[in-house]
Amino acid sequence: QVQLVESGGGLVQPGGSLRLSCVASGDSLRHYEVRWFRQAPGKEREWVAGITGVGGITNHVESVKGRFTISKADAENTVYLQMNNLKPEDTAVYYCNAVSLTGIEYWGQGTQVTVSS
Repeated sequence: QVQLVESGGGLVQPGGSLRLSCVASGDSLRHYEVRWFRQAPGKEREWVAGITGVGGITNHVESVKGRFTISKADAENTVYLQMNNLKPEDTAVYYCNAVSLTGIEYWGQGTQVTVSS
């Protein structure tokens, strides 16, 4: 079973950048599809981006395409979410999620991203 720890959140002005990290332990992320979700106050959790364990195929929700990029470093057992040109509507708690080949899901504890002037 894999354990996930997110970091990298914080307060940033509109137009700024942050890089979120999801560090895994207990198993290799190459065995999982890894996704980033976010949840804003009063809203449902939303899928943001995903990357496959083998091949590193990526996908992003339309609202972040061109601004956010998911990537991974297998040697570091880490998945990143580079977020550029941040907007106030990106404010949310961001969660890392890993799905095994058998469909079991694991979640991190989340990291807060606040975009405000």
